[in-house]
Amino acid sequence: MIGNGSGHLRYPDAQAALKLQPGDTLFIRPGIYSGLSLGDLSGSAAAPITVLCDSNTVFTTRTPQPNEFMNIAHVRFENFRYVGAAADVGAVENQQVSFRPVASRTDNRKPLFKDFMGLNGHFTFKPELYRQVGRLVRNYHNLNWDVKQPGDAITVPICVNRVNWKNDVYGRWQKAGYETDLCIQFSGFQTDAADYQRFWSGKERWCYDYGKAIAGYFGPSGQEKLCTSIEIGNEPGSKFDRALFKSIFKQMASGIREGDPRVKILTPAVQARQGDDYSQDLRGLYAEKDILPLYDVINLHTYAAVARKNSSESPWNRSYPEDPALVYLKVVDEAIAWRDANAPGKEIWITEFGYDACTPEAMKRRRDWFLKLDWQGVTDLQQAQYLVRSFFAFAGRDIQRAYIYYYDDNDSPSVHGCAGLTRKFVPKQSFWAVKQLYELLGNYRFKRVVETVPREICVHEFESGDDANHVIWAAWSPTGVRTNEKDLYVPREKKATLDGLPILPIRVFAMATAEGDAPQPSWEKAGPATITVTIGESPVYIVMETAKRSGQ
Repeated sequence: MIGNGSGHLRYPDAQAALKLQPGDTLFIRPGIYSGLSLGDLSGSAAAPITVLCDSNTVFTTRTPQPNEFMNIAHVRFENFRYVGAAADVGAVENQQVSFRPVASRTDNRKPLFKDFMGLNGHFTFKPELYRQVGRLVRNYHNLNWDVKQPGDAITVPICVNRVNWKNDVYGRWQKAGYETDLCIQFSGFQTDAADYQRFWSGKERWCYDYGKAIAGYFGPSGQEKLCTSIEIGNEPGSKFDRALFKSIFKQMASGIREGDPRVKILTPAVQARQGDDYSQDLRGLYAEKDILPLYDVINLHTYAAVARKNSSESPWNRSYPEDPALVYLKVVDEAIAWRDANAPGKEIWITEFGYDACTPEAMKRRRDWFLKLDWQGVTDLQQAQYLVRSFFAFAGRDIQRAYIYYYDDNDSPSVHGCAGLTRKFVPKQSFWAVKQLYELLGNYRFKRVVETVPREICVHEFESGDDANHVIWAAWSPTGVRTNEKDLYVPREKKATLDGLPILPIRVFAMATAEGDAPQPSWEKAGPATITVTIGESPVYIVMETAKRSGQ
């Protein structure tokens, strides 16, 4: 790694001075630099050298100095951001060099749905089954599987319980085509353990070494390439001693940067408001100058929880995504606003959201507080509706990824106990709805909100990433019911007039809830760019092609 945060970086004999070999990555630390000069540096066609900037690295011409690249070949420059000047590409042309500046956040291009939709998994995850619903997976990587306690020998990929992370987990997922987000969980070494601070006393160097080992083995620059991002903690919450957690985070993040600079580092679950048992306050630790450069992604967990009116009411009631009384989407908007003001350039991921849905038979098995406080889940159909509509709500915001919680459940009538897309590995309605969403919109990205009328209609437009002539509208009624009020609820349905279509549809699909072809509801032409179609709380997809590609 090079750079100390400022100045002009000069390495006229870079290969020898920095001991670089073909295939190596040279990481430039965060900072504001006035220029970069590299000379006598060569990779190979098969193994180029990569010069990679941190997400918080900027080059500027406030103190102009020429950029020089003498005698270099087979070198890739990635993630460069220039302020006030264009990159000096001319200085390196014809030397088998590629220059890729960082993608600007000002172009408002949203991710394709295949790069947006994720799923939370764990040890029993069946990659071949769930590959039907996405290519992004998040794993709860238990620290107490790697070691009995912090300070012990680090033996990745072999765990103390004899699990082999490569052979038993990540390697199988990688083979199925998954990209993995690795979430380091501190269970047993945080506030769930008495006197948890003792586990971390004097372990600063160990935290650094652990981060370096995890990134070096699993990260995208290593031989295994088993993950692309790492979260430092899942839900340590506000009760975790702040100074202690800062030390752990700082050391682990620094180790991860050293182990593989290409790994994206995530905060644990945070929110831009007062912290609670599950989320830390984003506005505190993660705004500090020495911490800001150490993470790339702000990590949110959000659930559609209904605020309790009194202590006798269930604390676990949920509602539909667009319910204006919820903080479900408000915490997302707050985090985006904070990021824009305090940490521009950082991504925001929602790594947990979801809905519980169990069978009527399971409800008869409720026990303890779940029975006393009348815990209720959504129906299987509502789970499908609300998950798909949540993806739409998130896609319309400046969010780069969203991961469903959870992959599977055992039909347990409790909070988070029946949130799976499958029930004992048998697909629920939500599985088929998410599969359809992934297949239909996987190569599309959110483009615009066509229409939003609270409690009446929502229409979003999605555009193909391959051909802007291919457009899909999704239309639905943004209504629903709270879990404790669902028994007598009559879902809303209405005949809607949609106008301003770029062209009349070639197909219209209802949301899938079972295996096989999705129903194709009838629609009527009401004008040259207008149709009428019945919409309800299950989204309807309207597929259009405004022009054929040449030669077709």
